Amino acid sequence: MTYTVTVRDHLMIAHSLTGDAFGAAQRLHGATFIVDATVAAGGLDANGVVVDIGRLASALAEITGSLTYRNLDEDPRFRGRNTTTEVLCTAIADRLAEEVQAGSLGPVQKLDSITVTLHESHIAWASYTRTP
Repeated sequence: MTYTVTVRDHLMIAHSLTGDAFGAAQRLHGATFIVDATVAAGGLDANGVVVDIGRLASALAEITGSLTYRNLDEDPRFRGRNTTTEVLCTAIADRLAEEVQAGSLGPVQKLDSITVTLHESHIAWASYTRTP
């Protein structure tokens, strides 16, 4: 049995993608993503929760806030990398894992996974799942 908790935020960035496969997206352009962060655990803590939803939402908001209204082509964290949807999912999930490990989400049940999904539109999205 697995329990999941998901919080949602959004992200507005500018970037360009290198390589012929990206066509017109090689030019600088804006992108807005809906971001879902899901944590999963095989059980609940003594309070009957996987994680404090408010703390999870705050951690996600801090991460998305650090990226929003930025040109990711100029961000040293992404130097030399295409900031594809998949790469951004990984970066956000990795930051959330750091928050879990630092105790920023409070005492949490042993988490089995963190999944970050970025919705590019109502018909296209990508996800990345990792262990905390």
